[in-house]
Amino acid sequence: MDQTLKKLCDDLCARGVPLWRVGMFVRTLHPDYFGYAWVWRHGADVLVQQGRHSFRTSDEYLTIPILLIYKTGQPIRQRLTESPGPDELPFFGDLRAEGDYLAVPLAFTDGSLHGISWSTKAPGGFTDAQLAALQWITRPLARLAETHTLRHTAGNILDTYVGNNAGARILAGQIRRGDADEIRAAIWLSDMRGYTNLSDRLAPQAIVRVLNDYFDCQVPTILEHGGEVLKFMGDGLLAIFPIAADDSNIDEVCRRVLAAARATCSNVDALNAAEGKDLAQELRFGLALHVGEVLYGNIGGAGRLDFTCIGPAVNLVARLEKVAAQLGRAVIASAEFAQHCRSEMAELGEFSVAGFAAAQTAYGLRDEQT
Repeated sequence: MDQTLKKLCDDLCARGVPLWRVGMFVRTLHPDYFGYAWVWRHGADVLVQQGRHSFRTSDEYLTIPILLIYKTGQPIRQRLTESPGPDELPFFGDLRAEGDYLAVPLAFTDGSLHGISWSTKAPGGFTDAQLAALQWITRPLARLAETHTLRHTAGNILDTYVGNNAGARILAGQIRRGDADEIRAAIWLSDMRGYTNLSDRLAPQAIVRVLNDYFDCQVPTILEHGGEVLKFMGDGLLAIFPIAADDSNIDEVCRRVLAAARATCSNVDALNAAEGKDLAQELRFGLALHVGEVLYGNIGGAGRLDFTCIGPAVNLVARLEKVAAQLGRAVIASAEFAQHCRSEMAELGEFSVAGFAAAQTAYGLRDEQT
């Protein structure tokens, strides 16, 4: 959308409309942001900004003209060369040098209102013909903005609920039941210790807050280290870190996974230091790591699918997580994973796990205190 806005503004300037600054504001669906702003200035690239939900309660937001457009659906014209009136918004004080200001609603076909503002430094401001042209052009611009926003919103929602990689696959058309690829990956499965006891003692909303804080200890660091969070299962989390088909990057991927595991341990320690007293118990967790082939794609019933991964490798990592609980370990890994991080892993012994005929050798961090 930034290149579309830049070309539009540059073309209008080339045709004699003396634009100085243009701002387009579109609301969206996103867990962290309520909307986006694209700001064009004469002779500069378009600046793209995101508005966090917390911004909606700020004094700055509550006094911007675009908010009036959201409420009334009417254009706003302000000649900034004239003396300020008693009801002038503080916002306009910072734009006095820009001369003339016009804000127009962008009406989407679903009835929602968004906005665009145009300003000029030209002596005398915009002419009547220029004002009419700017108001006319908002109609086709609203259709372009809506098309962009719909696709962007779909991407936001898919990224939020199924993950970036899975979301991209779904948007690309991988939506039929059974559409799945066999991929090689490092698998991450974690579980909170003592969750049942905690949920019995705390109010439901308090549990939601604890879970969100706990998952914040993991999700950002998983993403930062190249992982894909596939699903939350109550207090459990499943993620994968894709590996090249020829295993050419397997050592590097496993090192990243282990770095993410260590960062998660540090984050949980910090969370306990900040909130442990309020919970009357320390938050503890177990994490199992494994490397193997998984089937990654659409699985489910007719009309209701889940984009996830399945296979013996996923089953094994789930069983190893139970071994971590049995040993009181925070991080445990399979032999297949540990061989790529030998200097940091120590053998813990062989364990019988449900569903597997052979005993499985488990490894833990050499420096983990138990």
